[in-house]
Amino acid sequence: MKEYRFVQVDVFTDAPFGGNPLAVFPEAEGLSGEEMQRLAREMNLSETTFVLPPQEPGADFKVRIFTPAKELPFAGHPVVGTHWVLANLGRVALREPLTRVRFELGVGVLPADLEVADGRVERVTMTQERPTFCATLKDVTDLAAGLGLSTEAIRRTGLPVQVVSTGAPQMMVPVQSLGEVRDLDVGHLHIPALNRACRAADTECVFVFTLETERPEANVHVRFFAPLLGVLEDPATGSANGALGAYLVHHRAVPVTEGTSYIISEQGAEVGRPSTLYVEVDSEGDEISAVRVGGNVVPVAEGVVRF
Repeated sequence: MKEYRFVQVDVFTDAPFGGNPLAVFPEAEGLSGEEMQRLAREMNLSETTFVLPPQEPGADFKVRIFTPAKELPFAGHPVVGTHWVLANLGRVALREPLTRVRFELGVGVLPADLEVADGRVERVTMTQERPTFCATLKDVTDLAAGLGLSTEAIRRTGLPVQVVSTGAPQMMVPVQSLGEVRDLDVGHLHIPALNRACRAADTECVFVFTLETERPEANVHVRFFAPLLGVLEDPATGSANGALGAYLVHHRAVPVTEGTSYIISEQGAEVGRPSTLYVEVDSEGDEISAVRVGGNVVPVAEGVVRF
């Protein structure tokens, strides 16, 4: 019988039962890819991560990421949460005020900065890949039908529906009002139409956003749907928020500061898991040189799986 320890945390929140839950298997040596997929299905969270010895030069750990349906090369809250877990377990030598750690992921080796005070990690900020701006979706009929929106709710924003990647391609979907975004009903999504829109745009992820927010300090209110990944709605999506930050700066949809633009994203309220994500976009003129996404992490559970 095999026995593997796991730690469960909530990511992009400062309170238990908010943010996005994540299961981390910190000592995953000996598990096959098939067994990792079965464990991710058993944990039944948006993602589960498995930590292995690195194989690439410059990496401190290798991390594999699984949804209940498939392995992902990259995702945001799994990376942020796994960094926090490994530091909390004493597997990272912490130095104040910042400790840099590098993960080997399916997209290559990427760094994260751990903000440290009094020997504890207060926030994790991950660096994502430089953004790639892909094609825009001209016909939004299937997309609107899939979400239960009118096409005008999307078109009247004046912003394009566009796939952007900072490691994973995500469809950015602008919607005019906070009320329209809040009213999206995950139980009444028209999945076939939504999946057709995703396939037409060569993505598996739909990221709906509005510039109207619930909290005055936030810049954007967002929701994430990915039925093709086995995730109807995700409460906090680091990869998509990084791509959205790049999109907003690229299209000048938010005030852009030469050097670094700071964006606060609110997500998850509609599924009872309020989340806050801090996005940083470095740019000079029209050139975006770096995207970072950070947030807080809280522990909620730990245990052992035997099989």
